Formats: sequence, C-alpha cells, structure tokens
Amino acid sequence: MRVRRLTLSLTAAALAAVLAGCGGGGGGAEAPGGVQLVAEGSLTMCTQLPYDPFEFRQGDAIVGFDVDMVDLVAKKLNVTTQIIDTPFDTIQSGADLDTGKCDIGAAAMTITDARKQNIDFSAPYFDATQALLVETDAGITDLPQLTGKRLGVQNSTTGADYAAANAAGAEIVTFEDLGLLLTAVQTGNVDAAINDNGPLLDFAKKNPGLTVTKEFDTGEQYGFGVRKGNTALAQAVNEAIATAKTDGTYTQIYTKWFGQAPAAGS
Repeated sequence: MRVRRLTLSLTAAALAAVLAGCGGGGGGAEAPGGVQLVAEGSLTMCTQLPYDPFEFRQGDAIVGFDVDMVDLVAKKLNVTTQIIDTPFDTIQSGADLDTGKCDIGAAAMTITDARKQNIDFSAPYFDATQALLVETDAGITDLPQLTGKRLGVQNSTTGADYAAANAAGAEIVTFEDLGLLLTAVQTGNVDAAINDNGPLLDFAKKNPGLTVTKEFDTGEQYGFGVRKGNTALAQAVNEAIATAKTDGTYTQIYTKWFGQAPAAGS
C-alpha cells in the first residue's frame, strides 16, 4: 500500500475541538467496532523518521516494518493509513495522542512501565535488545573500552537509559533522531552508538566500515501506543497482530524487512 505523509496544522479552535472529542474517548470519526479516529477514513500514525527498517522514506512513500503492521490495523478498520513524522519524545510521552495529533504511535517503541503511565500499549509485536555500533577498526567491543570516549545515544530512548546506567566512564552525547546519531558514528563525531539492535544491524549491513560488536540482552519488546483509555482501538490493534501471527502474514512482513523469519515464539 502506498502511504502518504500527512502534516497537520491545527488552529487553536480546531485543537480545542479535537481535545473535546478526545475527552470522552471520542475522536473525529468512528470506524468499525466503535473505534474513534481523529480523521474520518484514516488511521493516523505518529512516528519519527528515519528508523530503518521500521519506518523510513523510500521515494515519496514512507515504508517499513511498522508501517506494514499498522496497515493491517487500518485494513481491519476499513480505512487508510496516514503518517505524521514527529519527535519521538512527544510520541512516547503521550502528548501526540492526547492532543489528537494521531491515533496510534508506531515508532519501534519499547514497552516500559514509565511509558505505561502516559499511553496504553498493544500486545508486544517485536522482540529487541540494545547494541553497540562502532567503526570496524575501532577496537571497541564493550562499554568499558569507552571510558574517556564519546558515546552517542538517541533522546528519550531505552538505549539512552541503558548507556546512562552502564557506561559511566563515557561522555554521553545525545541526538534528537537516529539519522543524526548514525551520521555522528560515520563522521567520527562519536566513538560509538547505543541503540536498538534492529536499526543498527541494518545500518551496518548497508554501510561497510561500520559494525555491531556487541548486543546487550535487555529483553525488550515493542508495542504500539494509543491514548490512555482508548480500549476499542487497542483491541483492534491486538486483534490485527494476533491474526497476522496466526495466518502467516507476520512472518511474511518480518522476512520482507529483516531477511529471515522471526524466532520461534516471537
């Protein structure tokens, strides 16, 4: 499905109307199953670009693993997917959902207790962990070797949390998005980067001279986020995930973006 990016520009009056609709669990329109949506005929997805292979631009389209999964939810609701590129912090904090900017947050987002205070998560749909990206000849294979060196992280991520807790000897440098973080490793602005293993392994595969030297077993799982109390949409998302895992669609999508089938039980 070709996905168009939708940019929202709300006036104060329009924003107030959206908020009023969201206050009682409602939205701009109703989809099958009583699901309230912020825009009629569309499931609006907030994400942050780029985050290959989960969400990134390919020509005029925004594609990726998360996009294909959200498209399954949109199909179930008989609507189309619209995508908004927005800072990750306003997705994981719930701000974009609370203000009616979007219906669903899909940004390779780890389910955490802190985030559960701000948003409701779907069932897990992807297993992940943290990883260390360096230049191939850097000789850095673990965090102790970063003492006195610069370690890049992405703002508001579990990778940033992991680095803060486990890389005390490194100078931690924070970047707003993954693209800036990866560029910093390429240019030598930082000596290494910590982020989720999926995008780092994908980037290293596409960019000779970079490698992932270690993965940290953090046992993370991704979930899609919806506004607190939006049980109808959460149920629709969960049903779409469950159906995809039962009928083989999940395996097809996973293999398409990662080049291999998911591990048993994923």
